[in-house]
Amino acid sequence: MNSKNFLVAQPESPDNNQKITNLIYEIRGNQVMLDSDLAKLYKCKNGTKEINQAVKNNPEKFPDRFSWVLDETESKDFLVKNFDQRIETRGGRYKNPRVFTEQGVAMLATILKTNIAAQVSIEIMDAFVAMRKYISSTLLEQKYINNMVLEDHDKIKLLEASFQKFEEKRKNTEIYFDGQIYDAYSKIQDIFSEAKERLIIIDAYADKTTLDIIKKLDIAVTIVASNTLTKQDVKKYNAQYNNLKVVRNNTFHDRYFILDDSKIYHCGASINKIGHKTFSITLIGDKEVCSALIEKVKSTIQ
Repeated sequence: MNSKNFLVAQPESPDNNQKITNLIYEIRGNQVMLDSDLAKLYKCKNGTKEINQAVKNNPEKFPDRFSWVLDETESKDFLVKNFDQRIETRGGRYKNPRVFTEQGVAMLATILKTNIAAQVSIEIMDAFVAMRKYISSTLLEQKYINNMVLEDHDKIKLLEASFQKFEEKRKNTEIYFDGQIYDAYSKIQDIFSEAKERLIIIDAYADKTTLDIIKKLDIAVTIVASNTLTKQDVKKYNAQYNNLKVVRNNTFHDRYFILDDSKIYHCGASINKIGHKTFSITLIGDKEVCSALIEKVKSTIQ
């Protein structure tokens, strides 16, 4: 597949991942989607106006790496050259479109109020992943990507490294939309099962929902919470499972899961509320941050 065939014309109303991948383009070295295509996918009554108004009303949520408006050169080289019919579809008057990266699309879904936003966003995220895998598997067929003036061998090495970083980042941070209760609950279980000897859960609102998960673990568990777990709850639990210590402390705002005093996950929602609202779970990769937090926690629970 050459670059011309890669940028194919879009279907009017894509209804699966394969069709959505046809709406993902390569601009500035990023996979992006156009505001007009997102407006159709999300069934926005006011079209791109609604999309761009969402960005205008929430500028702090859309940094340049999430979304930007194509400049004149990009618009002419990309849109006019490959999709000159778009001038007509935009009322005969040329207008530089706004594009969104994968992160930008995810952020947009949390702001738009259409009923299908959450489900469509999941399909779009899947399409981005599928597109990265597709491009990675067909690199040898790509002659000109992003107009890089490098030898083909160097292009391939650079792109492979780039896709690897994208994939690692995707694995380190996962987003769950409202309604994905089971998926989020399952993810929490998977994280806890990674611990081999010790698990520390910092969650001010930890309750019996958390106990239902940790009772399956054959390791020592410490929960740092406020007063959501009563002494009677802990006593009854330990009478059967005997692996729990509860420390009452309200100095932590965020939720953290510390595995074997080495690996730390940051969770954007309390365990008893996972899946009810959009949130993310992130594996903290900064070793200095992890060390500092572990020391703080140790001084708290001793």
